[in-house]
Amino acid sequence: MMEAFIHNIPKAELHVHIEGTLEPEMMMKLAARNHMKLPFESAADIRKAYDFKNLQSFLDIYYRGLEVIVTENDFYDLTLAYLQKASEQNIRHAEIFFDPQAHTARGIEFKTVVRGIHQAMLDAERHLGLSSKLIMCILRHLSVADAMDTLEMAKAFKNTITAIGLDSSELGHPPKKFVSVFNRARRWGLKTVAHAGEEGPPDYIWQALKLLRVERIDHGIRCLEDTGLVEYLVRNQVPLTVCPISNVKLNIFNLMKQHNLKQMIELGLCVTINSDDPAYFGGYLEENLLSLQQAHGLNMDDIFKLSHSAFKASFLNPVDKRKYLNELDEFVSTV
Repeated sequence: MMEAFIHNIPKAELHVHIEGTLEPEMMMKLAARNHMKLPFESAADIRKAYDFKNLQSFLDIYYRGLEVIVTENDFYDLTLAYLQKASEQNIRHAEIFFDPQAHTARGIEFKTVVRGIHQAMLDAERHLGLSSKLIMCILRHLSVADAMDTLEMAKAFKNTITAIGLDSSELGHPPKKFVSVFNRARRWGLKTVAHAGEEGPPDYIWQALKLLRVERIDHGIRCLEDTGLVEYLVRNQVPLTVCPISNVKLNIFNLMKQHNLKQMIELGLCVTINSDDPAYFGGYLEENLLSLQQAHGLNMDDIFKLSHSAFKASFLNPVDKRKYLNELDEFVSTV
Protein backbone atom coordinates (compact mmCIF):
# COMPACT_ATOMS: atom_id res chain seq x y z
CA MET A 1 0.00 0.00 0.00
CA MET A 2 2.68 2.54 1.00
CA GLU A 3 4.90 1.56 -1.92
CA ALA A 4 2.08 2.22 -4.37
CA PHE A 5 1.21 5.50 -2.63
CA ILE A 6 4.84 6.70 -2.78
CA HIS A 7 5.12 5.68 -6.42
CA ASN A 8 1.89 7.29 -7.57
CA ILE A 9 1.84 10.53 -5.60
CA PRO A 10 2.85 13.56 -7.72
CA LYS A 11 6.36 14.62 -6.73
CA ALA A 12 8.84 17.45 -7.25
CA GLU A 13 12.61 17.14 -7.00
CA LEU A 14 14.64 20.22 -6.07
CA HIS A 15 18.13 18.82 -5.44
CA VAL A 16 19.63 16.62 -8.13
CA HIS A 17 23.01 17.10 -9.83
CA ILE A 18 22.70 16.17 -13.48
CA GLU A 19 26.31 14.93 -13.52
CA GLY A 20 25.36 12.73 -10.57
CA THR A 21 22.75 10.93 -12.67
CA LEU A 22 25.49 9.43 -14.87
CA GLU A 23 24.73 5.72 -14.57
CA PRO A 24 27.71 3.35 -15.11
CA GLU A 25 26.14 2.01 -18.31
CA MET A 26 25.96 5.51 -19.77
CA MET A 27 29.48 6.25 -18.55
CA MET A 28 30.69 3.27 -20.58
CA LYS A 29 28.60 4.34 -23.58
CA LEU A 30 29.87 7.94 -23.58
CA ALA A 31 33.47 6.83 -23.05
CA ALA A 32 33.22 4.62 -26.13
CA ARG A 33 31.50 7.35 -28.14
CA ASN A 34 34.25 9.83 -27.25
CA HIS A 35 37.11 7.31 -27.68
CA MET A 36 38.11 7.39 -24.02
CA LYS A 37 39.59 4.58 -21.99
CA LEU A 38 38.09 4.07 -18.54
CA PRO A 39 39.96 2.24 -15.76
CA PHE A 40 37.00 -0.18 -15.57
CA GLU A 41 36.04 -3.20 -17.65
CA SER A 42 32.30 -3.05 -17.04
CA ALA A 43 29.45 -1.15 -15.41
CA ALA A 44 29.59 -3.64 -12.55
CA ASP A 45 33.26 -2.75 -11.96
CA ILE A 46 32.32 0.93 -11.82
CA ARG A 47 29.63 0.28 -9.22
CA LYS A 48 32.13 -1.60 -7.05
CA ALA A 49 34.14 1.63 -6.81
CA TYR A 50 31.21 3.44 -5.19
CA ASP A 51 32.30 2.76 -1.62
CA PHE A 52 32.57 6.27 -0.22
CA LYS A 53 34.07 7.26 3.12
CA ASN A 54 32.95 10.90 3.06
CA LEU A 55 31.97 13.73 0.72
CA GLN A 56 35.48 14.20 -0.67
CA SER A 57 35.96 10.53 -1.52
CA PHE A 58 32.74 10.73 -3.52
CA LEU A 59 33.73 13.97 -5.27
CA ASP A 60 37.03 12.45 -6.39
CA ILE A 61 35.29 9.74 -8.43
CA TYR A 62 32.41 12.05 -9.40
CA TYR A 63 34.76 14.48 -11.14
CA ARG A 64 36.58 11.59 -12.79
CA GLY A 65 33.33 10.18 -14.12
CA LEU A 66 32.04 13.36 -15.69
CA GLU A 67 35.10 13.56 -17.97
CA VAL A 68 33.26 11.30 -20.42
CA ILE A 69 30.59 14.00 -20.97
CA VAL A 70 31.96 16.06 -23.84
CA THR A 71 29.52 17.02 -26.59
CA GLU A 72 26.17 18.78 -26.65
CA ASN A 73 24.62 15.43 -27.51
CA ASP A 74 26.26 13.86 -24.43
CA PHE A 75 24.68 16.47 -22.16
CA TYR A 76 21.36 15.98 -23.94
CA ASP A 77 21.42 12.19 -23.53
CA LEU A 78 22.43 12.44 -19.86
CA THR A 79 19.67 14.91 -19.03
CA LEU A 80 16.95 13.15 -20.98
CA ALA A 81 17.81 9.82 -19.30
CA TYR A 82 17.31 11.43 -15.88
CA LEU A 83 14.06 13.12 -16.91
CA GLN A 84 12.71 9.85 -18.32
CA LYS A 85 13.54 8.12 -15.03
CA ALA A 86 11.93 10.99 -13.12
CA SER A 87 8.78 10.71 -15.22
CA GLU A 88 8.61 6.98 -14.50
CA GLN A 89 8.60 7.84 -10.78
CA ASN A 90 5.79 10.38 -11.29
CA ILE A 91 8.03 13.36 -10.68
CA ARG A 92 6.06 16.21 -12.22
CA HIS A 93 8.67 18.96 -11.80
CA ALA A 94 12.47 18.88 -11.38
CA GLU A 95 15.01 21.58 -10.59
CA ILE A 96 18.37 20.42 -11.87
CA PHE A 97 21.86 21.45 -10.77
CA PHE A 98 24.79 21.52 -13.17
CA ASP A 99 28.48 22.29 -12.58
CA PRO A 100 29.73 24.38 -15.52
CA GLN A 101 33.23 24.90 -14.08
CA ALA A 102 33.82 21.15 -14.09
CA HIS A 103 33.31 21.25 -17.86
CA THR A 104 34.79 24.60 -18.92
CA ALA A 105 37.99 23.61 -17.08
CA ARG A 106 38.21 20.71 -19.55
CA GLY A 107 37.92 23.03 -22.52
CA ILE A 108 34.21 22.50 -23.12
CA GLU A 109 32.31 25.64 -24.00
CA PHE A 110 29.66 26.89 -21.57
CA LYS A 111 27.08 27.01 -24.37
CA THR A 112 27.71 23.34 -25.22
CA VAL A 113 26.73 22.34 -21.69
CA VAL A 114 23.67 24.54 -21.38
CA ARG A 115 22.27 23.89 -24.84
CA GLY A 116 22.46 20.13 -24.45
CA ILE A 117 20.80 20.13 -21.03
CA HIS A 118 18.17 22.70 -21.98
CA GLN A 119 17.10 20.91 -25.17
CA ALA A 120 16.48 17.74 -23.16
CA MET A 121 14.41 19.76 -20.67
CA LEU A 122 12.31 21.18 -23.51
CA ASP A 123 11.80 17.74 -25.05
CA ALA A 124 10.84 16.22 -21.69
CA GLU A 125 8.21 18.89 -21.15
CA ARG A 126 6.86 18.39 -24.67
CA HIS A 127 6.80 14.58 -24.66
CA LEU A 128 6.60 13.63 -20.97
CA GLY A 129 4.70 16.57 -19.49
CA LEU A 130 7.50 17.05 -16.96
CA SER A 131 8.49 20.67 -16.26
CA SER A 132 11.98 21.61 -15.10
CA LYS A 133 14.26 24.49 -14.11
CA LEU A 134 18.05 24.77 -14.39
CA ILE A 135 20.32 25.84 -11.51
CA MET A 136 23.96 26.71 -12.16
CA CYS A 137 26.18 25.70 -9.24
CA ILE A 138 29.45 27.38 -8.32
CA LEU A 139 32.26 25.03 -7.22
CA ARG A 140 33.18 26.38 -3.81
CA HIS A 141 36.68 24.85 -3.75
CA LEU A 142 37.65 27.10 -6.68
CA SER A 143 38.39 30.84 -6.51
CA VAL A 144 35.94 33.72 -6.41
CA ALA A 145 37.50 35.02 -9.63
CA ASP A 146 36.76 31.70 -11.34
CA ALA A 147 33.19 31.82 -10.04
CA MET A 148 32.73 35.38 -11.32
CA ASP A 149 34.11 34.41 -14.75
CA THR A 150 31.60 31.55 -14.88
CA LEU A 151 28.77 33.85 -13.90
CA GLU A 152 29.71 36.17 -16.76
CA MET A 153 29.53 33.20 -19.15
CA ALA A 154 26.00 32.56 -17.89
CA LYS A 155 24.85 36.10 -18.68
CA ALA A 156 23.84 35.15 -22.21
CA PHE A 157 21.68 32.33 -20.83
CA LYS A 158 19.73 34.25 -18.17
CA ASN A 159 16.47 33.15 -19.77
CA THR A 160 17.54 29.50 -19.53
CA ILE A 161 19.12 29.45 -16.06
CA THR A 162 16.74 30.07 -13.15
CA ALA A 163 19.08 30.17 -10.17
CA ILE A 164 22.64 30.10 -8.89
CA GLY A 165 23.77 27.54 -6.32
CA LEU A 166 26.90 26.56 -4.38
CA ASP A 167 28.24 23.01 -4.13
CA SER A 168 31.38 20.81 -4.00
CA SER A 169 33.72 20.40 -0.98
CA GLU A 170 31.99 22.16 1.90
CA LEU A 171 34.50 22.02 4.75
CA GLY A 172 36.91 24.93 4.63
CA HIS A 173 34.91 26.74 1.95
CA PRO A 174 32.30 28.87 3.75
CA PRO A 175 29.47 30.57 1.88
CA LYS A 176 30.76 34.05 2.81
CA LYS A 177 33.57 33.53 0.28
CA PHE A 178 31.06 34.08 -2.56
CA VAL A 179 29.03 37.09 -1.41
CA SER A 180 30.07 39.22 -4.40
CA VAL A 181 29.13 36.48 -6.87
CA PHE A 182 25.69 35.96 -5.37
CA ASN A 183 25.06 39.70 -5.16
CA ARG A 184 25.71 40.05 -8.87
CA ALA A 185 23.58 37.02 -9.72
CA ARG A 186 20.71 38.42 -7.68
CA ARG A 187 20.95 41.76 -9.51
CA TRP A 188 20.49 39.83 -12.75
CA GLY A 189 17.29 38.33 -11.38
CA LEU A 190 18.61 34.85 -10.60
CA LYS A 191 17.17 32.90 -7.67
CA THR A 192 19.66 31.74 -5.03
CA VAL A 193 20.33 28.47 -3.21
CA ALA A 194 23.38 26.97 -1.51
CA HIS A 195 24.65 23.69 -0.09
CA ALA A 196 25.20 24.26 3.62
CA GLY A 197 25.10 22.21 6.79
CA GLU A 198 25.82 18.86 5.14
CA GLU A 199 29.32 18.33 6.53
CA GLY A 200 29.83 22.00 7.36
CA PRO A 201 28.67 23.56 10.67
CA PRO A 202 25.38 25.38 11.33
CA ASP A 203 27.27 28.66 10.91
CA TYR A 204 27.54 27.87 7.19
CA ILE A 205 23.74 27.79 7.05
CA TRP A 206 23.59 31.17 8.78
CA GLN A 207 26.11 32.55 6.29
CA ALA A 208 24.11 31.24 3.34
CA LEU A 209 20.94 32.82 4.71
CA LYS A 210 22.30 36.15 5.92
CA LEU A 211 25.20 36.82 3.53
CA LEU A 212 24.21 35.03 0.33
CA ARG A 213 20.51 35.65 1.05
CA VAL A 214 19.52 32.27 -0.35
CA GLU A 215 15.91 31.20 -0.75
CA ARG A 216 16.57 27.51 -0.05
CA ILE A 217 19.21 25.56 1.86
CA ASP A 218 20.47 22.41 0.17
CA HIS A 219 20.95 19.66 2.78
CA GLY A 220 20.88 21.67 6.04
CA ILE A 221 20.78 18.56 8.21
CA ARG A 222 23.18 20.02 10.82
CA CYS A 223 20.75 22.84 11.62
CA LEU A 224 19.51 20.85 14.62
CA GLU A 225 22.78 21.64 16.41
CA ASP A 226 21.71 25.30 16.73
CA THR A 227 18.38 25.94 18.48
CA GLY A 228 18.27 29.55 17.35
CA LEU A 229 18.82 28.49 13.76
CA VAL A 230 16.02 25.92 13.96
CA GLU A 231 13.68 28.61 15.32
CA TYR A 232 14.63 30.93 12.44
CA LEU A 233 14.15 28.21 9.81
CA VAL A 234 10.76 27.20 11.24
CA ARG A 235 9.55 30.79 11.64
CA ASN A 236 10.49 31.69 8.07
CA GLN A 237 9.70 28.26 6.61
CA VAL A 238 13.02 28.20 4.76
CA PRO A 239 12.99 25.07 2.58
CA LEU A 240 15.64 22.41 3.23
CA THR A 241 16.38 20.04 0.34
CA VAL A 242 17.37 16.92 2.26
CA CYS A 243 18.97 13.90 0.52
CA PRO A 244 18.69 10.92 2.91
CA ILE A 245 20.36 8.11 0.94
CA SER A 246 23.22 10.47 0.09
CA ASN A 247 23.66 11.27 3.79
CA VAL A 248 23.93 7.58 4.63
CA LYS A 249 26.19 6.70 1.69
CA LEU A 250 28.58 9.50 2.67
CA ASN A 251 28.60 8.30 6.30
CA ILE A 252 27.00 11.40 7.79
CA PHE A 253 24.61 8.86 9.31
CA ASN A 254 25.58 5.22 9.61
CA LEU A 255 22.03 3.94 9.09
CA MET A 256 18.81 5.40 7.73
CA LYS A 257 17.22 4.78 11.13
CA GLN A 258 19.73 7.27 12.58
CA HIS A 259 18.80 10.02 10.10
CA ASN A 260 17.33 13.12 11.75
CA LEU A 261 14.62 13.62 9.11
CA LYS A 262 11.74 12.58 11.39
CA GLN A 263 12.91 15.01 14.06
CA MET A 264 13.14 17.77 11.47
CA ILE A 265 9.54 17.16 10.44
CA GLU A 266 8.33 17.09 14.06
CA LEU A 267 10.03 20.42 14.75
CA GLY A 268 8.05 22.01 11.94
CA LEU A 269 10.92 22.54 9.49
CA CYS A 270 10.06 22.85 5.79
CA VAL A 271 11.68 19.64 4.55
CA THR A 272 11.79 18.26 1.01
CA ILE A 273 13.23 14.90 -0.07
CA ASN A 274 15.62 14.59 -3.00
CA SER A 275 18.14 12.22 -4.59
CA ASP A 276 21.32 14.36 -4.89
CA ASP A 277 23.56 12.08 -7.05
CA PRO A 278 21.36 9.01 -7.54
CA ALA A 279 23.59 7.08 -9.95
CA TYR A 280 26.39 7.07 -7.38
CA PHE A 281 24.28 6.59 -4.25
CA GLY A 282 21.90 3.95 -5.59
CA GLY A 283 18.57 5.70 -5.20
CA TYR A 284 16.35 8.17 -7.05
CA LEU A 285 13.59 10.16 -5.37
CA GLU A 286 11.19 7.25 -5.00
CA GLU A 287 13.89 5.06 -3.40
CA ASN A 288 14.72 7.87 -0.96
CA LEU A 289 11.09 8.14 0.14
CA LEU A 290 10.75 4.36 0.45
CA SER A 291 13.92 4.07 2.49
CA LEU A 292 12.79 6.82 4.85
CA GLN A 293 9.31 5.39 5.16
CA GLN A 294 10.61 1.95 6.07
CA ALA A 295 13.19 3.26 8.55
CA HIS A 296 10.99 5.84 10.29
CA GLY A 297 7.46 4.56 9.77
CA LEU A 298 6.31 7.60 7.81
CA ASN A 299 2.58 7.58 7.05
CA MET A 300 0.65 8.87 4.07
CA ASP A 301 0.20 12.27 5.67
CA ASP A 302 3.98 12.57 6.15
CA ILE A 303 4.59 11.71 2.49
CA PHE A 304 1.91 14.17 1.40
CA LYS A 305 3.48 16.96 3.47
CA LEU A 306 6.92 16.25 1.98
CA SER A 307 5.53 16.39 -1.55
CA HIS A 308 3.47 19.49 -0.78
CA SER A 309 6.54 21.24 0.65
CA ALA A 310 8.56 20.43 -2.48
CA PHE A 311 6.04 21.98 -4.85
CA LYS A 312 5.64 25.02 -2.58
CA ALA A 313 9.43 25.47 -2.33
CA SER A 314 9.94 25.19 -6.10
CA PHE A 315 10.79 28.11 -8.38
CA LEU A 316 7.66 27.55 -10.45
CA ASN A 317 5.53 30.60 -11.18
CA PRO A 318 2.38 30.91 -9.02
CA VAL A 319 0.03 29.59 -11.72
CA ASP A 320 2.06 26.43 -12.41
CA LYS A 321 2.70 25.91 -8.71
CA ARG A 322 -1.03 26.01 -8.00
CA LYS A 323 -1.65 23.57 -10.88
CA TYR A 324 0.68 20.98 -9.36
CA LEU A 325 -0.59 21.53 -5.81
CA ASN A 326 -4.14 21.00 -7.07
CA GLU A 327 -2.99 17.81 -8.80
CA LEU A 328 -1.44 16.65 -5.53
CA ASP A 329 -4.62 17.44 -3.57
CA GLU A 330 -6.77 15.63 -6.12
CA PHE A 331 -4.55 12.54 -5.91
CA VAL A 332 -4.69 12.39 -2.12
CA SER A 333 -8.47 12.91 -2.09
CA THR A 334 -8.91 9.72 -4.12
CA VAL A 335 -6.78 7.47 -1.89
